[in-house]
Amino acid sequence: MVIPFLSLYLTENLKFTASNVGWIMSAFGLGSVVGTWVGGKLTDKIGFYKVMVRSLLLTGILFIALQFLNTFTSICIGIFLVMAVADTFRPAMFVAMSAYSKPENKTRSVTLIRLAINLGFSAGPAVGGLIITTIGYGGLFWIDGITCILATILLIKVLNPRVSKPLDTFRVENPKSVYKDKSFWIFFVAMLLFGIIFLQYFSTMPLYYKEVYALTEFEIGLLLGLNGLIIFLLEMPLIKWLENSTHTKTGLMLFGAILVGISFIILTLTNWLGILIIGMLFMTIGEMITFPFSNSYALERSKRGNQGEYMAMYVMAFSVAHVFGHNAGMQLISYLGFNSTWYIISILAIACVMLLLFLKYYMKKNNELQ
Repeated sequence: MVIPFLSLYLTENLKFTASNVGWIMSAFGLGSVVGTWVGGKLTDKIGFYKVMVRSLLLTGILFIALQFLNTFTSICIGIFLVMAVADTFRPAMFVAMSAYSKPENKTRSVTLIRLAINLGFSAGPAVGGLIITTIGYGGLFWIDGITCILATILLIKVLNPRVSKPLDTFRVENPKSVYKDKSFWIFFVAMLLFGIIFLQYFSTMPLYYKEVYALTEFEIGLLLGLNGLIIFLLEMPLIKWLENSTHTKTGLMLFGAILVGISFIILTLTNWLGILIIGMLFMTIGEMITFPFSNSYALERSKRGNQGEYMAMYVMAFSVAHVFGHNAGMQLISYLGFNSTWYIISILAIACVMLLLFLKYYMKKNNELQ
């Protein structure tokens, strides 16, 4: 509930400028980078279960504490700490998912994880908008923190190693370093660009909805919630259908990136209110295709080395995107306005597509699975 409204909370409630918000979001991204890297290392060292439990519990406590910070410096430090702790969870979660799903079900397992996240996210922004209009922003922090703590209790009950046994565990005898995997680095940069593009929907886009179209927080929450609702209803059957097609993972990622790029281009064509819904639909379908297959690609590639290290690098692509994406978007709308920002984001989408095309060619040339 907090993250989709963070840019609005900082501008509306704490009266920070868009430029200030950009730097705060960079602290958010830096915390994510640190947390992801540490999470990958800890997962390989102490196991995914211990990392997940500690991360969720501490994140809940830190989210509650975050509401009591109100200066620029304290908010930057607070956001950094929250994300550094919260994002140790993500590499561990992907390794856990890989361990508890059969090899033939990996992509659908990723989709199921996303389904759970987006089911929460379809309700979260809508409920969050309602909370803001009734009891204020403070309620968001309390509820987000308490749900993290409740999730910790649930995790201890159902995923404790004493009661839950993995189905697919392996350790490579002579693991290859992710840092020497050229194909993975091309993929990493492509996902970094995709992350920068995608994250605009959760920083600059809510401001666009409010400043250009005068939507209320509740209406913005409903529009963002539409994204999660569509994913909840359609992603599992869509992924099942695409898995049974002849398309490669790189080809599907490429198509998804094209759709997300289109979602920004069409915003510059008209001032009709309905274009916001159409743009959200393009972005959602692109996201539904790109994320599961990119995640599946990373999981498959991780069998060459240490799983925690590989999945940390995959997650880190989006963490680095948080560092640059939010800030760049905020600075661009401050100096160039929304339409020019959407043009620049569209150019980044083209660069992402070109990189994925190159990855497809490179892997084919080297006889690697695509």
